[in-house]
Amino acid sequence: MRSLILLLGLAAASCSSPPLQDTGRVAIAQPEALPAPTRADITSANRIHLIGPFDKLSVEVFGIPELSRTVQVDADGMIGLPIIGEVQVGGKTPQELNAFLSQRYRDSYVRSPQVTLNVLDTVSQVVAVDGEVRQPGLYPVAGTMSLMRAIARAQGLSDVADAKHVVIFRTVDSRRMAALYDLRSIRLGAYEDPEVYPNDVIVVGESEARRLFPQIMQGVSLLVGPLVTVLDNNHN
Repeated sequence: MRSLILLLGLAAASCSSPPLQDTGRVAIAQPEALPAPTRADITSANRIHLIGPFDKLSVEVFGIPELSRTVQVDADGMIGLPIIGEVQVGGKTPQELNAFLSQRYRDSYVRSPQVTLNVLDTVSQVVAVDGEVRQPGLYPVAGTMSLMRAIARAQGLSDVADAKHVVIFRTVDSRRMAALYDLRSIRLGAYEDPEVYPNDVIVVGESEARRLFPQIMQGVSLLVGPLVTVLDNNHN
């Protein structure tokens, strides 16, 4: 029984999440006080997507199918289109590029071009999700994305994840910052689901209690099993 109490005590002790340590290299912020990055930090303003290298675009010119196609931005931020040739698109918003292409087609004697531009896929603005999630990786941020949505994109927490110890690392005004979040409290509605931004890094910690749980249960079964046998023998 003393061993059982010791095992359960170790499990309970490991349930508490360690605070973030200030090493002087990353500024520690309270979850509600972690500021949004600036335009210079993520090359985006007001969550508007800026086209970047290797983004995949759909360009359609209404009524002229031979001018419509799907293109991928090259490493220099360039795409090639019929009639107007190579154009620089990197750093433009889809709205800006739409107006730019319309003007280029007008300059190339296309009458009243109606251009529709869509971003089909983006790899230039991503959030990294690492640690104890089922599928760590880089996930595109198009528009707005919250912490819970980012975790869901990574297929959710792993079996040994510590939902109370989720850290967002962010660069704000070229300064590295971090804040600690408790997903359980967010799920219960105690706190807002915070927004995440391109270039954020989300790290989900490991729960030592969850990792040790199979060993603890094995120890419990070894301790309780003989006791049950003794009680059965006494009953008979």
